[in-house]
Amino acid sequence: MGTSRSTIRDVARAANVSISTVSLVLNNKGNVSEATRQRVLEVAQALGYKPSRAARDLSLQRTGNVGFVLREDHFTRSEPFYTYIFLGTEFEARLHNLYVLLTTIPRAYRKGEDTPRFLRERSIDGLLVAGKVSEDFLAEVQTLEVPVVLIDYEAVGLPAVVIDNQGGARVAVEHLLQQGYRRIAFVGADLGHPSIAHRLEGYRIALVRAGLAFDPALVVVDPEAEPTRVTGQRLGARLLDLPERPTAVFCANDALALGLMDALTQAGLRVPDDMALVGFDDVQGAAQAPVPLTSVRVYKEQLGELAMRHLVELLEPAQARRPYARGQHTIVVPTELVVRASSMRPRT
Repeated sequence: MGTSRSTIRDVARAANVSISTVSLVLNNKGNVSEATRQRVLEVAQALGYKPSRAARDLSLQRTGNVGFVLREDHFTRSEPFYTYIFLGTEFEARLHNLYVLLTTIPRAYRKGEDTPRFLRERSIDGLLVAGKVSEDFLAEVQTLEVPVVLIDYEAVGLPAVVIDNQGGARVAVEHLLQQGYRRIAFVGADLGHPSIAHRLEGYRIALVRAGLAFDPALVVVDPEAEPTRVTGQRLGARLLDLPERPTAVFCANDALALGLMDALTQAGLRVPDDMALVGFDDVQGAAQAPVPLTSVRVYKEQLGELAMRHLVELLEPAQARRPYARGQHTIVVPTELVVRASSMRPRT
C-alpha cells in the first residue's frame, strides 16, 4: 500500500528508471517511450505519490503567482465594482493554489517608470487586467511572453471576459418602452471605453426595433469625462436645458444615473413622475437610492472567476510547451435587469 509520504526517488526505484525520467513523465515532457511512461504512471499511482505544488512549479519554471492590474482611480472609486471582480479572481485562484498579486497603475502611464514590479522582475506566470488602462501599458504587456486576459475591456489581439453591454442596454430601453415611455434619452461619458460605446449602441438598436427614430439631440454625453456621479450631475443640468425634455433616461452606468437623480431633485423634479431613470451595473448604492434605481445587474464576481479560469487554461503544461499565442477569444457574461421604482410609470 502506498502512502502520501512516497517520494519521487521511491517511484524511480520501483519503476527502475532515473529520477529525471520520472520528472519528465509526471510533467508530460521529454522523449520517453510509451511503455516507460505507462510504467512510471502506474507505479506513482500504486505508491500514492503526489508531487508538491512547489516542486511542480519549479520543474515548469513557474512562480505560482498571477498579477492583477487596474487603474488607481478605478480602485479608489466609491462604487466597489472592481473590488468585486478582484474577489472573484481571488476565490477562483484558491482552487488552483495560485496567489493573486494586486497592483494599480496611473491613468497617465509611463513605460518603465510605472511598470509594475512583478512585470519587471518576471515574478508572475500570468496577468489579469481589469477595466480601461493606458494603450501604452497594453502595448508593453504584449511585448512580454506572459499570458494575459482582460476583464471588462477589449483590445485587439488579447483574450477578454466582458459584459453583454449591448444586450443589457437593449433590454433596459425595451423596459422603458414597455412602460409607455417614448422620448427616451441616453446619458453617458468616456465613449472611448468599449463597454460604454456598446451600451449606446444597445440603446440605439432598441429604439430602431421599436420603430422610433434615433434622435442625436437626446444623446447627452461627455466623451472624455469619467462616468462618475459628479459627471452625472453636470450632464443632468444639460439634459434639463433641452427645449423638450425626455420622459425617461437610460444612463450608461449607475454613477451617472445617481448623479442625474441628484440634479433632478435639485431642480424640484421627481423620479419617476417627471422623468424615469435606468442605470447599468447594479452597484450597491442603486437599491439604497432615494428612489430605488432600476439597473442592469452585472455579475461582477463571475467576471473575475471566468477570467481567472481562462488564464489558468493558458497556463496548463500543454500550453506552456509551445510559445504563447495570444488569441482574440472573448467570453461574454450575460446581464439581468433589476426593476425598481425609478422606472415604473406612475399610475393615473
